[in-house]
Amino acid sequence: MTTPSAAGYDLATKDLDPPLVVVDLAAFDANADDLVRRANGTPIRLVSKSIRCRYLIERALAKPGFAGLMCYSLAEALWHAELGTSDDILVAYPTVDHGALRRLAADERARAAITIMVDSVEHLDIVDAAAGHEHADIRVCIELDASWRPFGLVHVGTRRSPVFAARQAAQLARKVVARNGFQLAGLMAYEGQIAGFPDSTGSRTDRLVRWMQRRSAGELARRRAEAVKAVREIAELEFVNGGGSGSIETTTAEQAVTEVAAGSGLIGSTLFDGYTRFHPRPAALFALPVVHKPTRGIATLFSGGYIASGPASASRLPSPYLPAGLKLLPIEGAGEVQTPVRGKAARDLRLGDRVWLRHAKAGELAERFTQYHIVVDGRVERTVPTYRGEQQSFG
Repeated sequence: MTTPSAAGYDLATKDLDPPLVVVDLAAFDANADDLVRRANGTPIRLVSKSIRCRYLIERALAKPGFAGLMCYSLAEALWHAELGTSDDILVAYPTVDHGALRRLAADERARAAITIMVDSVEHLDIVDAAAGHEHADIRVCIELDASWRPFGLVHVGTRRSPVFAARQAAQLARKVVARNGFQLAGLMAYEGQIAGFPDSTGSRTDRLVRWMQRRSAGELARRRAEAVKAVREIAELEFVNGGGSGSIETTTAEQAVTEVAAGSGLIGSTLFDGYTRFHPRPAALFALPVVHKPTRGIATLFSGGYIASGPASASRLPSPYLPAGLKLLPIEGAGEVQTPVRGKAARDLRLGDRVWLRHAKAGELAERFTQYHIVVDGRVERTVPTYRGEQQSFG
């Protein structure tokens, strides 16, 4: 893979004023093809939060190998159901949005398309409180916690569901099927300690991370299979969802899993640079203009403080990408109204020139911009709205 040149993106967007975002469609499509290859026949449920642009979501869903949408809020799922984006939508996080629950309960088409997440009876109580005890059947999915807890002393992974063991999943499943107004449709477990944790960063801890991930994957495969077996003795599951862009190989190797979730791998943000298992191409870049030259070796860019969510660390900062060799200043980082960069390439930058950067996370850039410029063969083929550009914000 050859690295694209700053001049190529500069030329493609020469009639547009930065700050702006381009999506290199060739890179996006190549990343999609690679995800499908890695899934090896297991359907991929597209994770919308990693895209947040309807044009790109619809393009990915049209590709063989992708099936169904994973939304991050019920309001977002209702929007996609109304638009007809997909008739198979899983909401990955439990909801306490009473207004959205009332809309779901009142809409037959939405109820047929959308499955909401639960990990306790209290989530069922919230649905009843919002929609009334006589509401029509609402599809639900049980979330199994996928973290690794060696010796019961350490928690490795994301803090999500209280349902950890097969017996807990079965207990909740019995309560779901015994309750009027609910249909148990699926089970989900997200192994964030594998899918979202790079193992090839050049750090001395990489070997330890790979060891942890092997042990965690083995433990989870056994526990997930036990949970699926226990729940299927109570209800016929339509799907068992797992994984993410960084864990496709280990997740799809489990016979109990029927589909894998992925989204960030399409964009290739910087947090996905350090994996041994895959190497996505950078598909989304944002350009900032040079507005100061305080010294010969420093160029100061306008805006740029697009800090990713997660632990406050350098890994969450945007990264200068093109021209190559630029770095942020550690004292200033990426700022609200200015972002200085330094390096050999800074000497040749002039006022009005552009620096192309990459965001740390795949979908959050769409919260900063109303539109993406789609680049094909060195030109902007079209300009499409992000969620924000369609006046949609889901928290």
